[in-house]
This record gives sequence, C-alpha cells and structure tokens, in this order.
Amino acid sequence: MSALPLDPSEHRSGALLDHLARRMRLRAESVLAPLGLRPRHLVALTVLRAGGGISQQALASTLEMDSTNIVGLLNDLEAKDLVERRRSPKDRRRHVVELTEDGAKRLNEAECALAGAEDEVLGALQPAERETLYNLLRRAATTTPITCTEVLSEVDADAC
Repeated sequence: MSALPLDPSEHRSGALLDHLARRMRLRAESVLAPLGLRPRHLVALTVLRAGGGISQQALASTLEMDSTNIVGLLNDLEAKDLVERRRSPKDRRRHVVELTEDGAKRLNEAECALAGAEDEVLGALQPAERETLYNLLRRAATTTPITCTEVLSEVDADAC
C-alpha cells in the first residue's frame, strides 16, 4: 500500500523544529559548559527551584530518569555544591534534595546565558513573533505528556 502524495501547499514543521532544536541544543551546550553545567543539570536545577525540597525519588519521576541515572546526576551537582541531599526527617529511607544558594545563583547565570543563545537562534523573529512561537509550542507541548514542560517553560529574564 503506498501513501497518497501530500498536497504541495501543505507545510510540515517537523524537520524545521528538529533543525532549530539541534541549533538550540548546540548553543545551549556551548553556553552552559563554561558554567560547568550540561542541559540535564539545568533541568534538574530548574525542577528543584520550582519544587523546593523534593524527594530524590520524586525528582527522578519528574525527570523521567531511573534511580541509577538520578544518583549520578545528583552526584555531579552535589560535587559542585549546587544541590544538597539529606535524609528525610519523616522517613529516614528517603533523601530530600534541595537547591543550594550557589545552585540558585548558577541557575540564574545559566538562564541568562541561555536567553542570549535563544536570541541568537531566533534572531530573525521579532519579539511578537517569538511570543507567538512560544505560545504555539507551549500549546503543542500540552498535547504530549511531557512532565517537565511547565517547569522549563519560562526563563526568568527579569533576573538577567
């Protein structure tokens, strides 16, 4: 069975979104590296800022990571004094993870650096067009079950 040809007037966005995502990912990696961060570190720090103290298990669930990978991620962040893990006073079997003051500062620096990277990648768009793009992407993302969408949707531009 062969597929019907697409109407040439119909535009498909997948390839363009993939291209922009790759460009953004490369720029993000390059601006985060001098801060000693990787994108996965940034996601975890952002979740921790939004959630305050959160159990290690809840963080793993939110980030959709298995326990082995979350331990490695937290080891990286803890070694840089960006997060702190301690036993839960309510349940000694659990660890509570919190963003440190240094972690909050580093997260702010990273968000400012990422805002600049986004300006480079989306530089051809006017502010109103960027806002429209953001709103369209956010709406599209809500149709897909992505746990971190809400947490990662905003960069605190006022802090830059």
